[in-house]
Amino acid sequence: MTISHGTILGGLSTVPDLEPALTGYRDVLGLELVEEGMLAEELAASWNCPANTGSPYAVLRPKSGAPCWFRLIEQPAHPHFKPTTTYGWAAFETTVEDVWHWPDALPADLFEIVGPPKVLENIEPAFIPMQALGTGREMIYLNQVLGDLPDTDLPRAASPVDRIFIVVLATPDRNRSIAWYCGRLGLTRGADYTLPYSMINDAFGLSPDTQTTITMVSEGRMPIVEVDDYPVAATVRARHDGMLPPGNALVTLAVRDIDACTVDWIAPPSVRDGALYEGRRAACAIGDGGELIECVEVG
Repeated sequence: MTISHGTILGGLSTVPDLEPALTGYRDVLGLELVEEGMLAEELAASWNCPANTGSPYAVLRPKSGAPCWFRLIEQPAHPHFKPTTTYGWAAFETTVEDVWHWPDALPADLFEIVGPPKVLENIEPAFIPMQALGTGREMIYLNQVLGDLPDTDLPRAASPVDRIFIVVLATPDRNRSIAWYCGRLGLTRGADYTLPYSMINDAFGLSPDTQTTITMVSEGRMPIVEVDDYPVAATVRARHDGMLPPGNALVTLAVRDIDACTVDWIAPPSVRDGALYEGRRAACAIGDGGELIECVEVG
């Protein structure tokens, strides 16, 4: 299978208890469990989270076989973490076959629905989004794709819940973050959209008609990172010393040539085995918004 430069290979979320989270992703969302274990010291160090060494983890994949892995890592919840109010990864957007199935299918003890399915305003209705929080307060969008945008191809789901096709980044400086991904990873700035963003407005207690500008960072017609303007009240995400950020913690992207990425790696690129890596070179960096962004070389 050919994997394109910029493909989202995975999203990693932290959860306070791995077992119920695994029940949610495997038994409810229908993803396939492909690997379990304890986080290796070298990998934890490469993410700048040495205190996560030995943390239980699980890796899941869509039944479609798409090259996208959902990783869950157990660590204590942080009392000051509130979703959609801090900088870093804000959400992972997945493509689903039937968005209207999910409001009644998500158990309340495993998922909190924060945005029921609705048709977006001010942009072409290419998909119907729905938002839910998992047990680690990680945000997952369940989007049913209806069609493509004028400059963007959106993937149709080939399993009930399929791949992550957009990752959402909250950043203190949208243009600077866009420049980071374009200049350092060789991606392309896409279109801007301005719309009432209910997740942000609700989180900050803003008027429902408050407008937010978002920009897509892409590779050709493939969307990758949605970079969102955040209100001035947004803050740096609180986290335990030496551990991953709570919630949506880390994103992994495919790159053609890891040596061509002009970033400061936390640790030098090295060959990694197991699910997602499959013997490829990988390294992790900290983006301009403080987010953890891991790159895996696909040639």
